[in-house]
Amino acid sequence: MPTYVTLWQYTQRGAQTIRESPKRIDRIEDQFAEMGGELREFHMLMGRYDTITISEFPDDETATQAILSVTEEGNVSSETLKAFSREATRDLIEGIPQ
Repeated sequence: MPTYVTLWQYTQRGAQTIRESPKRIDRIEDQFAEMGGELREFHMLMGRYDTITISEFPDDETATQAILSVTEEGNVSSETLKAFSREATRDLIEGIPQ
């Protein structure tokens, strides 16, 4: 399954309810699984972004729906990047026309 890296920032609302974050992470993990995905990793960050998740979904559309459903709650904003494995990167580069 494709891998997605999402960088999250707390909104003012999310920061005000920061103590609820562990429960929200559990809900996100369950929600992703219900959509056919998997929350592979979660980390809190220091810096511009507050947290990062690495997840897998069957396709871009499902990943987008999952991320939008989280941001819809109003606790975070996000930036999602599609990630390519080392093997996929090698295949992409080898496939560049000469």
